Amino acid sequence: MPGVGLKSANMIERPYNHRCLLICILLAVVTFAVYLPVRNYEFLHYDDDVYVTNNTVVKSGLSWQGVEWAFTTGRGANWHPLTWLSLMLDCQLFRAASLPGGVKSGPMHIVNVLFHVANTILLFLVLARMTKGVWQSAFIAALFALHPLHVESVAWIAERKDVLSTLFWLLTMLAYARYVERPSAGRYIIVPVLFTMGLMAKPMLVTLPFVLLLLDYWPLGRFSNRGLSVKGLLLEKLPLLILSIASSVVTFIFQQRGGAVIASNRLFFDERALNAIVSYLAYLGKMLWPANLAALYPHPVNAIPVSRALVSGIVLILITIFFVYRARQHKYLLVGWLWYLGTLVPVIGIVQVGAQAMADRYTYVPLIGIFIIIAFGMTELLKEKPSRKIILGVLAGISLSACAVVTSNQLKYWKDSLSLFKHTLNIVKDNYIMQNNYANILEDLGRFNEAVAYFSEALKLHPDSPEIHNNYGNALRKAGKLDEAIEQFKIAVKLGPDFKLARYDLGLALAAKGDYEGAIQQYRLYAGTAVDLADIRQGLATELVKEGKVDDAVNQFQQAMIVNPDSTEVLNNFGFALAQSGKPKEAIEYYDKVLAKDPNNVITHGRLALALASIGRIDEAIEQCRIVLTARPSDFEMYTNLGMLLQNQGKVDEAIESYKKALQIDPNFPKARENIDAALAQKQSQR
Repeated sequence: MPGVGLKSANMIERPYNHRCLLICILLAVVTFAVYLPVRNYEFLHYDDDVYVTNNTVVKSGLSWQGVEWAFTTGRGANWHPLTWLSLMLDCQLFRAASLPGGVKSGPMHIVNVLFHVANTILLFLVLARMTKGVWQSAFIAALFALHPLHVESVAWIAERKDVLSTLFWLLTMLAYARYVERPSAGRYIIVPVLFTMGLMAKPMLVTLPFVLLLLDYWPLGRFSNRGLSVKGLLLEKLPLLILSIASSVVTFIFQQRGGAVIASNRLFFDERALNAIVSYLAYLGKMLWPANLAALYPHPVNAIPVSRALVSGIVLILITIFFVYRARQHKYLLVGWLWYLGTLVPVIGIVQVGAQAMADRYTYVPLIGIFIIIAFGMTELLKEKPSRKIILGVLAGISLSACAVVTSNQLKYWKDSLSLFKHTLNIVKDNYIMQNNYANILEDLGRFNEAVAYFSEALKLHPDSPEIHNNYGNALRKAGKLDEAIEQFKIAVKLGPDFKLARYDLGLALAAKGDYEGAIQQYRLYAGTAVDLADIRQGLATELVKEGKVDDAVNQFQQAMIVNPDSTEVLNNFGFALAQSGKPKEAIEYYDKVLAKDPNNVITHGRLALALASIGRIDEAIEQCRIVLTARPSDFEMYTNLGMLLQNQGKVDEAIESYKKALQIDPNFPKARENIDAALAQKQSQR
């Protein structure tokens, strides 16, 4: 009765599938719920500027030029084109010109969370497929989803590369499992393709061939298969190893060019080796007791004691010996341990990249190995206990609940730069990088005296940094302490002769003191002698306008025009300075001169519209607004200006249409929303 046999087989299979589906849903819901607060989080002044907010190429969205840039740039001191393309797509989808950075941060955070959720589900499915241990795999995936050490990878937009590359890591593992189940060239080719995509998201995947070899040992059991030899398994991984080597070389080149690789004379090999040994054990400590987690753990001011590294090394060796000894009976112990040790190699600090001694984000993939040991080890340890399922369930519930609570708490510190940097400084006191970063945020908030104090503390730890001296100078300048600021800028220039920004900032300080010729000299050194003196004077004048010194700005523009009377840019900006100084009629004269030379100068048309409106020439101003909108139909601010002019003439219906167009382009533009409400109220009152 073959029909009966088929029905019985289906009855056995369906509960298993339904159970896995239920586990996947539960993992997704819980993970998403824990990380949901990030929808309201901001961009951080900590690499998010490099990856998004100050990256004009990324913010422009997807384009052929953007794709070319992604595959050729070394920005961020790495080569990860898929990460760049992922962020470009986000910027394409989540534009908001009225917000800082021009992009909504909340949806980009949610995308990171969705990648993390996908990774969690994939990890469960891959391990359940390979090990046949459904509940152990579910526990491993849940630990991966909820462990506090993974907050950094998920809640930090700049770490998109972590969650994206891990997605391809797990997809590669899944493709490999399918290939092992039924080997064929068609199934095999998917493995290096997915692996290559993962490397293009983050080069940390270079250790994946090593992990696949471990999986051959356990749980796939291919080492014991008589038809396969170790040599054959190694040859099978050869294409992947070649890809790993190529990725490593490219990454090293880009990191060196980007200045991310720390020179050996700044951090000697023995220091890096000691730190690597200590970090291996420190990560395990943080995994077991995830307290005092920080965004940056800098190398200690004093060298790591050799005794501490020696103890850590002995502990690591003893653990390794124990797992090797127990490997015959419990292969998962050795596989999990070597997974942890091996996948940390690229980021353990032997080749030092960046200022960190260690980082929580580096554990995103490596801790899976330790989670494997815990899940299968506890099952094995309690296998003789009659109530083992209840005990395992209770232990799993307690540990996962604790992880969820600590993760939720840790997540709060990542809501904005001020919270993150302050928390990090509370954890790691001697942290000049975070003191500098925190001071920069205080400066942006206008808390100049507090910023000065933190910059001063940072310089005590790192007095040879031209960047911190320069930042310190800017805070002093904004606090009104010009003489002290100038002294700091001069120190920055002395320490970093090629650090041109210090010369520019020194020029600003000298200009603020009224030493315009001294400022011009610094600007020339900043820009290079080939730059036209008219451009330098214009740059100075523009800064003077920002500081409200309009009369001095007008004087500098006049001198710039003497040097280069045909520069439309100088004429345009001179007109703007005149308008700012309350002389719109004179400004209009210069705008007309610009448009006579360059009729398509959209910026000048826009400025002319404002100047004409200010002296009551509304019809002409409206005409200029329409010229701008013909050239730039997505200019929501100009639509708003046009609406205001139309409303001023009593053309309320036309004004409302103009406001609506502004809101269609940017629904969150407050000025347009306020004006349309006022216009609707005006229309109602007219009835």
